[in-house]
Amino acid sequence: MALVDVLAVVPPGSADEALARKIDFDRLPRHVAVIMDGNGRWAAARHLPRVEGHRAGIESVRDTVETSARLGLEVLTLYAFSVENWKRPETEVSALMSLLRRYLRAELKTLLKNNIRFQVIGQLDRLAPKVREELQAAVTRTAINTGMHFNIALSYGGRAEIVDAAREAVRRGLRPEQIDEDMFGALLYTAGQPDPDLLIRTSGEMRVSNFLLWQIAYAEIWVTETLWPDFRARHLLKAITEYQKRDRRYGAVSSDPVGALK
Repeated sequence: MALVDVLAVVPPGSADEALARKIDFDRLPRHVAVIMDGNGRWAAARHLPRVEGHRAGIESVRDTVETSARLGLEVLTLYAFSVENWKRPETEVSALMSLLRRYLRAELKTLLKNNIRFQVIGQLDRLAPKVREELQAAVTRTAINTGMHFNIALSYGGRAEIVDAAREAVRRGLRPEQIDEDMFGALLYTAGQPDPDLLIRTSGEMRVSNFLLWQIAYAEIWVTETLWPDFRARHLLKAITEYQKRDRRYGAVSSDPVGALK
């Protein structure tokens, strides 16, 4: 995947094309994580039920996944449903799960066609059996794919993930001196995947909302006022161009001594 793959689907002369041409494909973030926020506000602004915001957000998921694959990202993780979201009204939770199943049925052929590997991270035992079956079917069907790794964080919480990893360490009988950061990372839901280089949040909120707390330790954060149902390829391209302007030091001294003091 490269520039030509992106240009093949963006309108010639558009802002999308201009942004795509600014991207350095040799310095792409390996892993992009997205907090998809603003569905409820999108619906409220249009005097619609909240579920209509979630429904509209499916098109944003489709566009983001396909654009990420065309760019050649290694991993894309979308935050779909948190452990805290179980507190929402039962009707809304049911509608969300129904939309998820519908998305998987509609998009499975696209995932296979584009060599995308699908995975779900989170406390999946809390999901209804029919939902788990649908998710597992998609995971199994795409397991042989070798392209982009697409994670959906579902019934997910960053703190819960860390606790689960600690419990797994105990279950395996690991001694304290055996556990370092690499070992602990291998016990997380994202084991074997690179940590996010870029964290995107929509709707303008300035918080990480219990998302990939261990993994985003050194992620660059990009926030847009755009509500998730309005998020499209151009927003992802903009986020990546902004990411590539940053000097990632990981706590080290900047190569620009003057810049380090700013």
